[in-house]
Amino acid sequence: MPSSRRVFAATTLAALGVGAALLTRRMTQTWGTSALEADLPLPGDDLVPAADVVATRAVGIGTPPSEVWPWLVQLGYGRGGFYSHDRLERMVGLDIRSADRVEAAWQDLAVGDQVDLADGFGLRVAAMQQGRHLVLHGGGPGPGGPAAGPPPFDFSWAFVLLPWEGRAVGTRLLVRERYRARGAAGRLVVEATQLVSWVMSAAMLRGIRDRAEGRLARPVG
Repeated sequence: MPSSRRVFAATTLAALGVGAALLTRRMTQTWGTSALEADLPLPGDDLVPAADVVATRAVGIGTPPSEVWPWLVQLGYGRGGFYSHDRLERMVGLDIRSADRVEAAWQDLAVGDQVDLADGFGLRVAAMQQGRHLVLHGGGPGPGGPAAGPPPFDFSWAFVLLPWEGRAVGTRLLVRERYRARGAAGRLVVEATQLVSWVMSAAMLRGIRDRAEGRLARPVG
C-alpha cells in the first residue's frame, strides 16, 4: 500500500476510534435522559460551577414523587444503601446492603446532615425540598482513601423528581453528578470514576424504580 494510503487509513481509523469514544462517553453520561433533560438546569448546579465533567442520568417511575421520595431520603451507608450492585461494593470492601423497604428511622434528614458514602466518608446535604429534590455536596476521596489528603475534586450529587409528561401518574427521576477537579491528579481520578459511575448509577436508578413501584418493597417498618 502506498505511503499516502497508509496515512489515510491510519487517520481514518484514529478518527473513528475517537468518534466512538466520544459517542460512548456521551451515552454513558446521559443514560436514560431525553435531549431536554440532559441539559436541563437542576438544583445544585451552582455548587460546582465550571464543572469539568457533568453526568445526568434518568429513569421513569410509574408512581407519584411522594412514593419515590422516601427511598431517596434513606440513601447512604449505614442507612438504606444505594440500591445498586451491592455485591460489587462489598467486593471492594464496602459493607453496603440496600434496603428493600422504607424504614421510618431513616426518614429524618435535613440540610446540613451528612450522608455517608462509606465508613468515615460522606457528603453534606446542601439542599432539599420534600418530594422534589435532594442535593449532596462535598469532596471526592482520592486513591488512598478519605484520610490520604485533600479531596482531589469537588462534587455535587443531585436527585431531582419531575412530573412525567404525558402520564397521569408518574415521575422522572434525574440524577446529576458534577465534578470539578483539583489539579492534574484530580482530573485523572475524575476520569477514572466515569465508567464505574455509569454502571453503578444505572443500577441505582433501576433499583429505586423497582422499589418505588412495589416490585421489591415491603410495608414501612
